[in-house]
Amino acid sequence: MTGERALRVLNLVANRWWTGSADPALRLTLALRARGHHALLGLAPGDKFEAKAREAGVEPVEGLNLDVRSGPVAVLSDLRRLRRLVREEALDVIHVHHSHDHWLGWCTRGESALVRSYHNERAVRRGWPTSSLYRGSQALVAISRGVEERLIAAGAPAPAVHRVGGVVDAARFAADSRGAAKIREEFQVASAPLIGCVARFAAGRGHEALLEGFRLLRRERPDARLLLVGKGERRQALEGTVKGLGLEKSALFAGYRDTDLPAVLHALDIFVLLGAGSDESCRAALEAMAAGRPVVGARVGALPEAVVHGETGLLLERVSAEHVAAALRRLLERPHEARAMGEAGHRRALGRFSPDSHARRFEEIYAAALASKRQ
Repeated sequence: MTGERALRVLNLVANRWWTGSADPALRLTLALRARGHHALLGLAPGDKFEAKAREAGVEPVEGLNLDVRSGPVAVLSDLRRLRRLVREEALDVIHVHHSHDHWLGWCTRGESALVRSYHNERAVRRGWPTSSLYRGSQALVAISRGVEERLIAAGAPAPAVHRVGGVVDAARFAADSRGAAKIREEFQVASAPLIGCVARFAAGRGHEALLEGFRLLRRERPDARLLLVGKGERRQALEGTVKGLGLEKSALFAGYRDTDLPAVLHALDIFVLLGAGSDESCRAALEAMAAGRPVVGARVGALPEAVVHGETGLLLERVSAEHVAAALRRLLERPHEARAMGEAGHRRALGRFSPDSHARRFEEIYAAALASKRQ
């Protein structure tokens, strides 16, 4: 814990889905509590984010709507509830994660320091009135170098901008999973080389390049298998791509996995991520690193800062079928190198992206924000 006393922090998240900002905000709330702080979580109720928070032992703040599509009555209700919460809880920090809750926090912060996390580049906006939020916040936190540069280019005061990478429930994914053998049995891959990707089936996630690269790889490694984990609006289209490439028996759809995701990752030989989603920390890659898997990744989001090229995995200079196939081929041809990369990634995830190290970094940012507020 930093400072002379425990901090009183509200993580405010205008999100109801278990995606994007949800997991990082919940991990941070839990880690701050573990480090002795009084940490609260406000979220949009009624969906999986709330269920996951309760499952983790965090009771969300009651009486908040936090729906960006809500009308003025709901917004006024949230403003009244937050003003009362700031006063009754004597909050030191309001930590917001989206534009909607940023405005709510700005309007109700009182003597609290206002901190905003930016989880992707598209959340950074230029011009008025957003510029007033930059000036009215004591700290602006970027998930990647790209977000950091975009914030400063948009007019955010450079001294207020900090960069903090992602966070992963390292203990959950680091444990040696006995379920890995069951996953291989489920998909009937036996001891075949198994490559995997965990990403929503959506535009821009790189599945097409991965499938094309996997097709090229199979010319030399016909025993290789590819496991596609996730759900989304493009599943049917990707199933069509798989059929068109003649990969029906080797590119396997695993569906959405939750409780057994660590076992799925431990069953893989190589993990691939070629596109960033709404959380540009690329948490799926951090989870694979925690599980000791070498990562093949595109230079998107925070992947260039998370994956050390040649040490914890391979970063592609260009996302193309040929580059994907070459990276996969290298790791399959050099199993000792692949294993060493996985072990290095495991150590990096535990040391740099664990909830405790993540919370320590935010303690420093909160302290700087409070000092700035007092000036």
